[in-house]
Amino acid sequence: MAGFRSPGSGLRAVRPEAFGADPSGERLARIRRSPHFKDGVFQNPGGVTRMVPSSPLGFAKQYVDKEARRRRAPAAPVPVHPTTLADIARPPASGLRLTWMGHSSVLAEVDGARVLFDPVWGERCSPFPFAGPRRLHPVPLPLAALGPVDAVVISHDHYDHLDLPTIKALAGTDTVFAAPLGVGAHLEHWGVRAARLRELDWQESTEIAGLRLTATPARHFCGRGLRNTQHTLWASWSVAGERHRVFHSGDTGYFEGFKDIGALHGPFDATMIQLGAYSEFWPDIHMTPEEALRAHLDLQGGAPHGVLLPIHWGTFNLAGHPWAEPAEWTADVTADAGQQAAFPRPGEPFEPNGTLPAERWWQPVSTPIDHPWRTTGGTAPEPRGDLDLAGER
Repeated sequence: MAGFRSPGSGLRAVRPEAFGADPSGERLARIRRSPHFKDGVFQNPGGVTRMVPSSPLGFAKQYVDKEARRRRAPAAPVPVHPTTLADIARPPASGLRLTWMGHSSVLAEVDGARVLFDPVWGERCSPFPFAGPRRLHPVPLPLAALGPVDAVVISHDHYDHLDLPTIKALAGTDTVFAAPLGVGAHLEHWGVRAARLRELDWQESTEIAGLRLTATPARHFCGRGLRNTQHTLWASWSVAGERHRVFHSGDTGYFEGFKDIGALHGPFDATMIQLGAYSEFWPDIHMTPEEALRAHLDLQGGAPHGVLLPIHWGTFNLAGHPWAEPAEWTADVTADAGQQAAFPRPGEPFEPNGTLPAERWWQPVSTPIDHPWRTTGGTAPEPRGDLDLAGER
């Protein structure tokens, strides 16, 4: 989730390194020239997003109630795939392979190039090593064991997508970083050379290793410090090779713009769609499994096509829904729609054009998952809520 930026120079000298840096100079001037920057902040497609307040009782139930807390974590160790360099050193037979590393981190091998989305290898998604959401399973393999990657793609600057220790480790490699406007200030602050940065506004593209990477709209927000100035952009991403196309949603709520993204850049062989950490208290900035399926279909022109890979679930406890509910409900709604979906264990490589991992491996390590629509004959219900947040972004 988001942090907040430093309110003034008095605190700036003591701000943690993980807060990153604020855009300045030509970077800030470019932000202010963006057609998506208005009244001093980046604007979401579809208008202002809602943050619905919860009651103190609702907050207490999610974070104090013993049963609610138990359901928000796995009941036994998560079965991580024992990934090795050999697993991902052989080129994919089809030319396309995805390896979900947990949360939103995915290694995508596309037509001979290797793209690493939102790499988070840190123990906590937090500016502090002693506080904040902690991993629910280990990383599938050390970052160094991935081998060289051609591009690191960042969707936005929240801690569970832009991780200081991971970026500092990658800063010493030859990889190129693609990020939305303003995010480059953080990356440069942590040691990434300006010559290896590609900062893009929505619908801008760059060529890396024979791939065309395009930053596409998303419905979310940004921030890492003590207050949120909305001076860094958030994005989803289209990656197109000579033969294959993939889409990574970053963090986003559902919006009609997925249809336009699909018309401009799709259809896609695979989509990596955020569908965890949803809540009735922030309905516009994260998606439920049903909304994620709708987004995938929109990206594909309205009909089942390609493979949907659920991301943004299973690794960090960021919302009030049960730990495995996002995967379980996604398996149900995609099956009902006739849409192919992949459910790999963290670290398990698969080729979307081949046999898909389909086992519901989370069931043996999860508390029981409700399926209320099976008894009512309806569709999956709206998600339960969690944090006590209010206001608009």
